[in-house]
Amino acid sequence: MFVNSNAKYYNAFNLINGIGPITFKKLLAHFKSLKEAWTANLSQLKEAGLEKSAIEQIRISRQKIDPDSEAKKLEKEDIDLITIEDENYPKLLKEIYNPPALLYVRGKFEKKDEFSLGVVGTRKLSLYGQQITPQITADLAKAGLTIVSGLAKGIDALAHEAALKGGGRTIAVLGSGVDRKSVYPTSNGYLAEKIISQNGVVLSEFPLGAIGQPSHFPQRNRIISGLSLGILVIEAPERSGALITARDALEQNREVFAVPGPVFSKNSLGPNNLIKMGAKLVTEANDILEELNLSLLTSIQKNREILPDSKEEGLILEALSSEPLHIDKIIIQAKLPAHIINSTLTLMEMKGKVRNLGGNNYVLAY
Repeated sequence: MFVNSNAKYYNAFNLINGIGPITFKKLLAHFKSLKEAWTANLSQLKEAGLEKSAIEQIRISRQKIDPDSEAKKLEKEDIDLITIEDENYPKLLKEIYNPPALLYVRGKFEKKDEFSLGVVGTRKLSLYGQQITPQITADLAKAGLTIVSGLAKGIDALAHEAALKGGGRTIAVLGSGVDRKSVYPTSNGYLAEKIISQNGVVLSEFPLGAIGQPSHFPQRNRIISGLSLGILVIEAPERSGALITARDALEQNREVFAVPGPVFSKNSLGPNNLIKMGAKLVTEANDILEELNLSLLTSIQKNREILPDSKEEGLILEALSSEPLHIDKIIIQAKLPAHIINSTLTLMEMKGKVRNLGGNNYVLAY
């Protein structure tokens, strides 16, 4: 299960409160191995440059933690542990200032994951966000980019779903443990399983059983940007976790992209301000591919012609466009009975010709 014999000690240290990337860096620099660090006395830990509080936490916790039994818990959950010493640790992530010392992983990384883009945004998205997120994300996935996001409600979940629907890869970075009982939010547990079943990856730097809590998410965000060539922000209020991720991306020398939005919408304040500050304005996937110079990836083939299979479908397609239209207006414009419109729209949605954005608002599914 573990790539190196040190891995169980990485996990053991990670179970101790207050032990993060900086402490791991000190331990790795001072001791020949983390196994040696685990058995070190207090004076040796002090020589390694650890704070008094960290040394005390280690002293107390080592009496309660058995590295071998904790490692077996991970094996039981089918969770891989990748340390910063391992060859399969993501190259881009290792470049950042404070990379996580270890990653708990369900699923397998692939070489193509070096071409990844983070997609982030608000949990409370508008109809506009519901429409633009899957359109751009699916095209990026079809072009060969791995989509990275945080499994949160809203933009994150839509981005993961769109990547899977487009036949692409997606990586979910959690602010909780990756074991089934800990996945946060619990309402997206099904999505985590879907990502894994379709050869994606669910990962975290937080140990088995860690719950999702506010302090975890800024840490999680630096991993999303660290895994990615750039970050795309879609709908984010002025104070938003998505903007923290954008800031992390800038500090990590990554590209920042933003989808503009209506000036009167609170959800547009974040991306619109980012654009003012120099972020690349994005209206379609090609804007990102060109900026990242990824023209050698599979080109996007858009077929915007949707052909009707019946007279009723033809009338509905004439009424619809890329702008959301409520079903009541579709009934009026198509001049068909409500029950015919309802049944035809359901069939068209199943065929992938139209999309219901919620509240019976429909658009063409380009």
